[in-house]
Amino acid sequence: MSTPSVENAAGDAPTISSGSGPGLGLLSGVKVVAFTTFLVGPAAAQYLADMGADVVKIEEPRHGPHERRWSGANHFLNGESILYLMSTRNTRSIGLDLKSEAGRKVARRMCDEADVVVSNFRPGVMDRLGLGFDDLRQSNPGLVYASASGYGARSPHRHLPGQDLLVQSISGIASVTGSEGPPVASGAVVADQHAATLLALGIAGALVEKARTGLGQEVEVTMLQASLDLQAEVYAYHLNGADLRRPRNGLATTYHEAPYGYYKVTDGYVALSINPIAKISAALGAPTELEPYLNPDLAFSAREDIYDALEPLLTSFKKDELVKLFREHDIWCAPVKTYEDLDTDEVIASLNAIEEFEHPVAGTVRVVGHPIKYSSGTAAVHQVPPALGEHTHEILAELGYDHATIDSLSQEGTIRA
Repeated sequence: MSTPSVENAAGDAPTISSGSGPGLGLLSGVKVVAFTTFLVGPAAAQYLADMGADVVKIEEPRHGPHERRWSGANHFLNGESILYLMSTRNTRSIGLDLKSEAGRKVARRMCDEADVVVSNFRPGVMDRLGLGFDDLRQSNPGLVYASASGYGARSPHRHLPGQDLLVQSISGIASVTGSEGPPVASGAVVADQHAATLLALGIAGALVEKARTGLGQEVEVTMLQASLDLQAEVYAYHLNGADLRRPRNGLATTYHEAPYGYYKVTDGYVALSINPIAKISAALGAPTELEPYLNPDLAFSAREDIYDALEPLLTSFKKDELVKLFREHDIWCAPVKTYEDLDTDEVIASLNAIEEFEHPVAGTVRVVGHPIKYSSGTAAVHQVPPALGEHTHEILAELGYDHATIDSLSQEGTIRA
């Protein structure tokens, strides 16, 4: 189902990619069955769908999964969850009751014909359904069986919820973010999204191995390890004996030298990255306040004092004025932008990073598109997020079910069609 090219009428907003182009066939012919909910599983499956895989999402047939019924900021588009709309493009939906024996039989038949099964149910759920790796590989030895969970199938925490805030807390992210004081969570669900990325990456690698040997394998990602991976640099410093302390001011990390951080100006904030204090001093006309700190050996040991000396020198500037001055002196800096600023940002526009499509219920939907560019095609929206069970008849017919059997399964409540 293709979406037409949609012209954006929002004034100076960026040009929007809207499903036009040759499409992407990197995973063309790959069949994926997705037992996914919340964000990690759906986002991973969507990466595969964007790359051309045929992804079928199995959904609870009466109310649908969590991501259909919950939306951040309690904000919906004509009743449609934005969480669902941003994480299920290019997939097909079958409404299937996995609590019934008939439903599990249908699911098993789907998995027997699949190249990939992906799940982010809690550890043990797929095994109890008779859909675990050991169950499925007996009849499908080439199956790539990918799972994501909070802490892993063999973890003592395997029964606990793998939710982004909880994982950020357990993994240490909240303890090293921001300045001293209470823990600070990332403003984005980084544990969810990075786990999804790693899961898709693991699946892609396993598919290459399958193409070479004909054999499948199990791929497991945990949100906890994904969160450690996000902290690979800073955690390595700790593991090797560094003393890491959150700053008391606007410095950005526990381990960078000054001036690395955020500085208030008249109309917002400017970020300063890795820069010699001497270079900043020269750009500002060699103020006496910075003279004690020109020796680069002090950049870390005196970093909080350097910040305190520098910040008052910048407060009278406007963002654009300060960034222009510093960039003229080859000082690494950037304005701190809000989401509203990004709506008209020329750099975002140049990336075609925002995808726009027309949904039959939600109307015009704008989401972050596939993040990778390919010379072979465009990962555009060719199938809008489906209605619950929209493709049930189609999928069962492809599996060889006749109309009478499909109607019977529908009448008994096994499927939603």
